[in-house]
Amino acid sequence: MIWDEVGQEENERERILEELEQECQEVYRRKVNSANMSRIQLHQALAESEAEFTNLLLSLGERSFPGRPEKMTGTLREQLNSITPALQEMQMRKEARLKQFMEVQTEIQRIASEIAGCPENEVITVNQEDLSLKKLDEHQSELQRLKREKSDRLCKVEEYKVLIHNYAKIMGMDPSKILSNVHTSLLDGASDQQTKNISDDILIKLNTMVRQLQEEKRHRMDKLHSLGKALTNLWNILDTTMEERRPYGEIKIYLMTSGSSMLGIGSLTLETIQKIESEVQRLDHLKASKMKELFMIKQTEIKEICKKSHMDMPYQTEMHKIMDMIMSGDVDHDDLLKTMDGYIYKVKEEATSRKEIMDKVEKWMASCDEERWLEEYSRDERRYSISRGAHRHLKRAERARIIVNKIPGLVELLLAKTQMWEQERKKVFYYDELPLLAMLKDYMLTLQEKEEEKYRQRENKKVQTQLVRRHENSFILRPNTSCSRPTSRGFNTSPGSSTMWSSRLSNMVEQPSADNSSAEKDMHIRKVRNKSMQSTLGNNRSISISYEDKTPSLSTIKQGISPI
Repeated sequence: MIWDEVGQEENERERILEELEQECQEVYRRKVNSANMSRIQLHQALAESEAEFTNLLLSLGERSFPGRPEKMTGTLREQLNSITPALQEMQMRKEARLKQFMEVQTEIQRIASEIAGCPENEVITVNQEDLSLKKLDEHQSELQRLKREKSDRLCKVEEYKVLIHNYAKIMGMDPSKILSNVHTSLLDGASDQQTKNISDDILIKLNTMVRQLQEEKRHRMDKLHSLGKALTNLWNILDTTMEERRPYGEIKIYLMTSGSSMLGIGSLTLETIQKIESEVQRLDHLKASKMKELFMIKQTEIKEICKKSHMDMPYQTEMHKIMDMIMSGDVDHDDLLKTMDGYIYKVKEEATSRKEIMDKVEKWMASCDEERWLEEYSRDERRYSISRGAHRHLKRAERARIIVNKIPGLVELLLAKTQMWEQERKKVFYYDELPLLAMLKDYMLTLQEKEEEKYRQRENKKVQTQLVRRHENSFILRPNTSCSRPTSRGFNTSPGSSTMWSSRLSNMVEQPSADNSSAEKDMHIRKVRNKSMQSTLGNNRSISISYEDKTPSLSTIKQGISPI
């Protein structure tokens, strides 16, 4: 209508209409393409939603979702709108499930780190492909197992800590210092953020520490028991007063129990043990001095018995050993008494067996003393002089001669009894460290030599008497102008005559050859005047007695005559 009114040309009209048609086709095409793109996007979104929904179902381990229809109907938008709520619900479930997995795995990793004793440095990663309830149950089961293990380990740790606290208090130690040496997380004042180390290494260290404390406690208990028993024994031995025992009265309680239930705080401290040990050492030194004193008393008793019985001191080596043991404190009081009493019993028994012999030995010794006195008395030229107490000496000399005459028989009896004793005992009989048999045999030899000497003296005396008589006979036969009675004058007993006889006898000793020749000349005259000489000697017996009294002074004469 416009073109007709305007008069548009036909060609122009067709060109413009063709352009309009092309422009409309382009607009339509664009709209169609846009609609296709929207449809494609809806299909893609729907497919992605269905794929995501399917993946969520698979990852969550679920077969279906109740809010989603089995078959999709309606337009694409209706289908997408119908799956979107289910998809959102599944995504929310996935987030919740993922959070549960994260919590469980975090707890598992934390507990595992505590058990392993390693720090939590690893990043927790959750496998989103498998978020099923079965997998979650597995993780929760693992978590429960780890929690039980952790609980058990914590109980063990607490038990160890309680034991360490108890042992430390009993022995006077610092428990916190002991626990800090094991691990700082074991202290009661440790921060909550610090992870408690309950690893196997910590448990082993705690166990080792508890065993060490148990061993130390047992060692101290044993030491305390031994010290307590030693202290009680020392109290009983030394008769200690109750006032001195009172500071250590708790030891009796410790000795009555073998466990630690009766032990109080600080009862096994080193100071307590050292205090008791010092007291035991003090009493040990006192006991050693007392035992040494007791030993010396017993030893003195043995020495007195041996001295009284003239025995050798027995058990010298054993007594030296006992003294060394006393000084070192290794001998028991009862053992010492038993040993020394045994020695004393044996010594007394031996002394009793020697008593009969010793009585005879004493008698023999006394007889020897009398023999020596008699010899000295016999050598005394003034023994017959008239003086105060001379008659008592004469009586004693008579008694001494009787005793001396019994000595050989006594010695023979002693020899027999000593030999019998030695055969029974199978040991030598000693008298003051000398064999008694040897002493007796030496005495018998000496006695025999004395008898031989006496025999020689008697023979020499006979010879001297004969010489003197010959000399006297020569004086009797010669004429004497000074006196009409030569016989009585020759046997005069006055001091002057004894002096004359002594001078004559000394001249005889000095000139034995002249005396012998004179004796040969006067032999015939002596035979002729024998009868008259015998009568003269019979009338003058007192003179011969006086001569015999003078014979001890002729010992020098015997020495001079014996070579003749």
